[in-house]
Amino acid sequence: MSRVFKYDILPEIQARWSPRAFRKENIGREEILPLLEAARYAPSCFNEQPWRFIIADDKENRQRMIDILAESNQIWAKKAPVLILICSKKTFTQNNQDNYWNRFDAGTCWGYLSLEAQKRGFVTHAMGGFRRGKAKELFHLPEEVEPLAVVAIGRYGDKNDLPLELQEREHPETRLEIEELIIHR
Repeated sequence: MSRVFKYDILPEIQARWSPRAFRKENIGREEILPLLEAARYAPSCFNEQPWRFIIADDKENRQRMIDILAESNQIWAKKAPVLILICSKKTFTQNNQDNYWNRFDAGTCWGYLSLEAQKRGFVTHAMGGFRRGKAKELFHLPEEVEPLAVVAIGRYGDKNDLPLELQEREHPETRLEIEELIIHR
């Protein structure tokens, strides 16, 4: 399935999608830190940088991360070499008031992370299908830190290693037309 781009945009944006097939290969922390470096330069309200990361690249944290995932995600995500839980601090550091924009800002940081990963030859797949309460418990998150998404990171694998129903879904999805996204008043 090919996608049609009407405008000339970054090649990383054109190439990025969310596969489920990951190659079984180790990825070192030194290969993950540049992705977080890109993420940390995402813009945020008052430069608050509310995003926080838990990197599951060791045996103990990987198992915890797998345990919080919905079963439908465990099937394929357990093969990803690295799993990162993206969290967001819900309050401003300077005055402890609610930061209404924390999720928006953390989402922007995920976008930067995913594009840097694409540039470096990695694929990423963000998942909302996980148990947030269990994540808070297993990773001892303070009340003001909210888990938002688990991201699988690795190199693209063989889609034939996936269950048949996932093999059929293993392709970039089509997108709505720009005109469908603009609200006219």
